[in-house]
Amino acid sequence: MRVMLAVSDWTTHWLNMVPLGWALQAAGHEVRVVCPPFQTLPATRAGLVPVEILQPGELVTKARMHNHVNARAGHWPYSDLPPDLVTGEPVASLDDFDPFAWIEENKARMIDAAVRSTDAAVEFARWWQPHLVIHDLMSVEGPLVARVLGVPATLTLWGPVGPDDEVPGVPGLRFLAVDTSRAFQRYDVGQWGPDGIEHVIDPCPPGLRLPLRARRLPIRQLPYNGPGAWPSWLREPPERPRVCVVWGTSVSSVFGPGSFPVPRLVEALAGLDVEVVFTVTGPDHDRIGPLPARMRAMQNVPLHLLLPTCDLVVHHGGGGSTMTALAAGVPQLVLPPGGDQEMIGARAEAAGVARVRHNAVADPGWIHAATADLLGGPGYRSAADRLRQEMAERPNPPAVVTELEALAADGVSLGR
Repeated sequence: MRVMLAVSDWTTHWLNMVPLGWALQAAGHEVRVVCPPFQTLPATRAGLVPVEILQPGELVTKARMHNHVNARAGHWPYSDLPPDLVTGEPVASLDDFDPFAWIEENKARMIDAAVRSTDAAVEFARWWQPHLVIHDLMSVEGPLVARVLGVPATLTLWGPVGPDDEVPGVPGLRFLAVDTSRAFQRYDVGQWGPDGIEHVIDPCPPGLRLPLRARRLPIRQLPYNGPGAWPSWLREPPERPRVCVVWGTSVSSVFGPGSFPVPRLVEALAGLDVEVVFTVTGPDHDRIGPLPARMRAMQNVPLHLLLPTCDLVVHHGGGGSTMTALAAGVPQLVLPPGGDQEMIGARAEAAGVARVRHNAVADPGWIHAATADLLGGPGYRSAADRLRQEMAERPNPPAVVTELEALAADGVSLGR
């Protein structure tokens, strides 16, 4: 069987597909990751075969532009203004950048890029002839290819947010790729939207299940956060509760330096008898500066290696961090900056495993109290243990491969 993994231009959107890709390969199937240039190296490092034919998604640029639209509407919670689309530095004034003019100036270019991506994906698929397509929420090429070839497609969730969820504050817009180039119309294969999704691979435990109209294929979350060496110091049990703070550079890049919470976290956690491990990347690591005793900053430590040794994790509400923490049975302090992170955080809190407050208003006093509550309240740990057990009881990737083989053999698709 030939399986195409079609991924968008944000690595954490598709890393949870990697163990399934391994299982497919181990079962003797061919797997190709159809991707934009920035995803070639992550796919290669994961032991999968990338096919670099898609155009860059410009997701950071689009997210920054969306923040400027919100700021002009009065919905911007940070003291710094949104970042410039090119430099990433906060603009001095909202008058320095007109997001609506930018959209008009770049519309044709972005549509052209979308046309080239979708056409390249279809051209490759017609040559390679996959029997099955697996894609993430932000990939339009995957479902398009499946529809054109008349083969089954299945969406893989990166966490507790799905295609039937609306983007907060944007009625009618869902967490699903937009067909910018009208490729479904160009290829005469119907319309694209939530109703076009037939199968969803869902790693969420029953206690965190989200509503879906499509057929749900449960899978056990085997966390993979990228390659990295196992630190030898993890062999020694911590002398006090260990708190992991994981903060992706993408948050600062999209929301600006005012969204970087580490100074607040250092102040909040310094008064607690805990060990703190900051896992940050790139420029954020350089911004941390000297840390108090019992605190350290690490780079390139995969979260799935670190979290099983921790008593609490602090993060921004990304699907990867949330699901890795759930698999490890670790309570969570979530400081979402916006978007799907707010929804993910709210669902984790409703499940009893997290405390949540918007990143912009989470002051050191609240963080200190919430951390003490999460570490001292047995209810959070028992809820985390329950969800961890639920995840462990879900079908593992090899079992899901068997279901996917049957799906491909049936050849059921909206395209035929």
